[in-house]
Amino acid sequence: MTNRIFYTKPSITELETGYAADAAANGWGARCYDYINRFEREFGAYLGSGFAIATSSCTGAMHMGLAALGIGPGDEVILADTNWVATVAPIMHLGASPVFVDVLPDTWCIDPTAVERSITPRTKAIIATHIYGNLCDMDALIEIGKRTGIAVIEDAAEAIGSVWHGRRAGSIGTFGTFSFHGTKTLTTGEGGMFVTSDADLYEKVLTLSNHGRARSQKKQFWPDAIGFKYKMSNIQAAIGCAQLERIEELVSRKREILAAYMVRLSTLNGISMNPEYTGTINGAWMPTAVFHPATGINREMLQQAFETANIDARVFFHPLSSLSMFAEKPANVNAWSIPERAINLPSYHDMSKADIDRVAETLISVVRSHQDNSAVRLHKSA
Repeated sequence: MTNRIFYTKPSITELETGYAADAAANGWGARCYDYINRFEREFGAYLGSGFAIATSSCTGAMHMGLAALGIGPGDEVILADTNWVATVAPIMHLGASPVFVDVLPDTWCIDPTAVERSITPRTKAIIATHIYGNLCDMDALIEIGKRTGIAVIEDAAEAIGSVWHGRRAGSIGTFGTFSFHGTKTLTTGEGGMFVTSDADLYEKVLTLSNHGRARSQKKQFWPDAIGFKYKMSNIQAAIGCAQLERIEELVSRKREILAAYMVRLSTLNGISMNPEYTGTINGAWMPTAVFHPATGINREMLQQAFETANIDARVFFHPLSSLSMFAEKPANVNAWSIPERAINLPSYHDMSKADIDRVAETLISVVRSHQDNSAVRLHKSA
């Protein structure tokens, strides 16, 4: 049996372990926030955002950001139906209503035209999720936001390294959120980041992030509001600082792997992968293959082939509206169709050429086998 190829894993070097060891040995007392403060400062600088707050998860960052905007019962938040549940959970926790709209067929990101159609007097925010490193049309979404006064929020959990016409994903909207889960290009094991260039919003989230205790409050242990505890530890932040020093290397490797897949799969008809349009850079977090309906290739065929080849392969996100907790099933054609004929491909820093070839050959073999079987069926029916 060949070694299993995992769908992703982090790149950890002596730099990360050295910083983590220093934080564990010395990051207490007066130094208990040293790596956290550094990580926030350097991440904000890398992104081009004025302010950053390290959090325990991207979900926590989103929860606090939405709360700081005053979103609650009676409000609506528009988001792509193609999403992980982490994006919609904070909306539900705050008592607001999610409005699921369709995605574009090429980027798999939220469709601005569908957003426009779904705006009501109750709409308070639009969440733009940069899925798998692909970029939302931020020009169109920001224009809608400016015209309507609705906040445009970037869920950049999967988009570190992605750039929209000179601006890094996550730095463009009212606020942005990032994930540093162990599967992400930059990891702290678990963790996230809230970023914004709005000073007032930053202060609100900073207060909420510390159990509602404002930093201007002089009374000790005196909260000014009911807040949250979505904090990152100093040890996690130490790993993040090291990863951030290597960020260009980490993103570059992700892009190399996506490019290698594209070359190997270029002989196949009816397949598309993560796009990169003029003026943009795709951070390529998760290479994804989507088959045209006419090919007849489906998710189950792909999963079976990868399992047989001892390769991990993630399914494309199911539409949120297909989940049992949501009664309404909107006619979001692309969000419902694409997952049925798509698969996420393995991608990690030390993946070898042989690994990439093995994954690509597994995909190619599925297509060839399906074409051969279809030809046999056609011959028999003739």
